Amino acid sequence: MAGGGGGGAAPPPKQEELQPHPVRDQLSSIAYCITSPPPWPEAILLGFQHYLVMLGTTVLIPASLVPQMGGGNEEKAKMIQTLLFVAGVNTLFQTLFGTRLPAVIGGSYTYVPTTISIILAGRYSDIVNPQEKFENIMRGIQGALIVASTLQIVVGFSGLWRNVARFLSPLSAVPLVALSGFGLYEFGFPVLTKCLEIGLPQIILLLIFSQYIPHIVHGGRHVFYRFAVIFSVVIVWIYAHLLTVGGAYKNTGPKTQISCRTDRAGIIGAAPWIRVPYPFQWGAPSFDAGEAFAMMAASFVALVESTGTFIAVSRYASATPLPPSILSRGIGWQGVGILFSGIFGTGNGSSVSGENAGLLALTRVGSRRVVQISAGFMIFFSILGKFGAVFASIPPPIIAALYCLFFAYVGSAGLSLLQFCNLNSFRIKFILGFSVFMGLSIPQYFNEYTAVNGYGPVHTGARWFNDMINVPFSSEAFVAGLLAMLLDVTLHRKDNTTRKDRGMHWWDRFRSFKTDTRSEEFYSLPFNLNKFFPSV
Repeated sequence: MAGGGGGGAAPPPKQEELQPHPVRDQLSSIAYCITSPPPWPEAILLGFQHYLVMLGTTVLIPASLVPQMGGGNEEKAKMIQTLLFVAGVNTLFQTLFGTRLPAVIGGSYTYVPTTISIILAGRYSDIVNPQEKFENIMRGIQGALIVASTLQIVVGFSGLWRNVARFLSPLSAVPLVALSGFGLYEFGFPVLTKCLEIGLPQIILLLIFSQYIPHIVHGGRHVFYRFAVIFSVVIVWIYAHLLTVGGAYKNTGPKTQISCRTDRAGIIGAAPWIRVPYPFQWGAPSFDAGEAFAMMAASFVALVESTGTFIAVSRYASATPLPPSILSRGIGWQGVGILFSGIFGTGNGSSVSGENAGLLALTRVGSRRVVQISAGFMIFFSILGKFGAVFASIPPPIIAALYCLFFAYVGSAGLSLLQFCNLNSFRIKFILGFSVFMGLSIPQYFNEYTAVNGYGPVHTGARWFNDMINVPFSSEAFVAGLLAMLLDVTLHRKDNTTRKDRGMHWWDRFRSFKTDTRSEEFYSLPFNLNKFFPSV
């Protein structure tokens, strides 16, 4: 008899067991959604955790740029403080008047190549005094950022981006959102391996606290995954400090010392006790047309990447998909954020923080209040420089270990949109596969070419023109999102079956602010401002 061993044949599955998982436009397993704040003590701790996570980008960008600009530890500390202060202000504005999502608006790596081009501009090469050189370069970056901010302000507040976003379907959003997370793989494990002895314990402990302990423990399990970042970072940071004090890195090379030691950043000694960043602190900004155009291209790339991250944030905040008018409003406020970056002199533009979007998923807390509290921490620690500098001295491999998890969560938010699409359609398979593959392949070519030759594939006498082409095509999310949208719009037939395959029948009710009643709850402006600034 076939299948011997007793027990007979298994009973046939019930009809409901054969059905696929139900489609959900809101995640149901989020503990606190966008409008429901946790208790105050928990909210404050979660807000501090968001502050810790956004510190990575805030410290790593100035740490790489300031030495090239001719600045020392003092300038680095001031730049970190300014970046932190502006991030706090921008996050508050975004959560109050922008998309109203729990999105942290911080520094972005997208602007770094253009900023380096400004640093290498010929007009600064004759300046001998490093302090003077630093200030002149910073003024040049400020001028470029101020002009570049107009792009997002105009595109956002005029409603132009609303009209573009209406072409976005769940199908074309998948590559855009997925590669907003997965496309940042170079900041994960490659940075972690620069100091394997602290990076590896960090990622292992983070997985144990966030995934395995809640799986084993039943009572109070939420404490472990909700505060996994604080638990794991504190343990590994103490361990890294013991290695530093114990002399483990005494005879190692300078690169290992910078990556592994907890006292090498030089920020704590250089940071003032109390200092309030103020507008034009480096002097009056200087303007160059070419650099402004190049920075505008970087700003446009950041706009596309932020669109993907905003969609991921809305998913993990258990809100409904973003109505295009709300997305456009958020982009406008992000433009205001870049303007603030230029006015205060952060040396870097603003965009939505991918790592903080991933943290929403890890903690399962998508509350707006938590992120507003984290903005308070950013402003507080940017003014009390010495205290902020202590946290800013966390070694980069610890931050990179966190990125491995957070960027993965952002990418999986993109993959979750596949539930709205018909994956049995060959048209869908082609658009998905081709856009994701080219989204990884084209930037790989541009980045590899730049690493080998020291300049990008487009290499003319005008550095600003080179950046306008090289920077967009070096961004995975930009290439994949642009390709997916282009193919989706040009290859679709007007019949109902194709619309259903693309998932548009699910998103139709979110294409306008008024067609879904939940939009009012999640996205309406505070203080009754919707009367004066109605959303469409």
